Amino acid sequence: MGTDDRDAMATGSLVAGIDEAGRGPLAGPVVAAAVVLPAGHALAGVRDSKQLTPARRAELAAVIRAEARDHALGIATRAEIDSLNILQATLLAMARAFAGLRCRPALVEVDGNRVPVLPGYAGAIRAVVDGDRLCPAVSAASILAKVHRDALMLELHAAFPDYGFDRHKGYPTAGAWLVDTYAASGAEQRFGNAGCRSSIRAARWTFATNEAALTAG
Repeated sequence: MGTDDRDAMATGSLVAGIDEAGRGPLAGPVVAAAVVLPAGHALAGVRDSKQLTPARRAELAAVIRAEARDHALGIATRAEIDSLNILQATLLAMARAFAGLRCRPALVEVDGNRVPVLPGYAGAIRAVVDGDRLCPAVSAASILAKVHRDALMLELHAAFPDYGFDRHKGYPTAGAWLVDTYAASGAEQRFGNAGCRSSIRAARWTFATNEAALTAG
């Protein structure tokens, strides 16, 4: 536990954790969540969302919403990702999540190695690498962000049922859809982003079931 945590705990203060879901996919928004807990308090069963099944994440999300002192979500759209780049869009989503909180904690912990600008906030803020594993409030935020983003991708699947968003949630995992066809659909793809285009050219973003396409063009 860091000095900031000990100081917050000594005064009985509140800690906000911020995390995101959606930095890695090729499609859809990036979603951030902010969760406020009493310093030193952990909710039973809550840990890094990546270590949980979807069903367990959904169960814990309900617990977090009911028991956290406060919570809020922030979203950066696909268009904002393309315009700003994924890092800046992620920081924007984090700032929006924090802005949605009704209370102001003494300490803000952000997963990763960068922190967003939080207008009007004068308290302590720190980046924590592996914060979703190490900090209870960040772990809780990781769950809310992931659950909400997955729900948004299910809505996208309903609009574009041919692309398997219900399975891969926009991440570049093995599947039957080809990037060229997918891009042409307009299904919230992020290919306006220069970094994403570069990655696509390098990897062809064609999946295992279409290995023949890897050498085409």
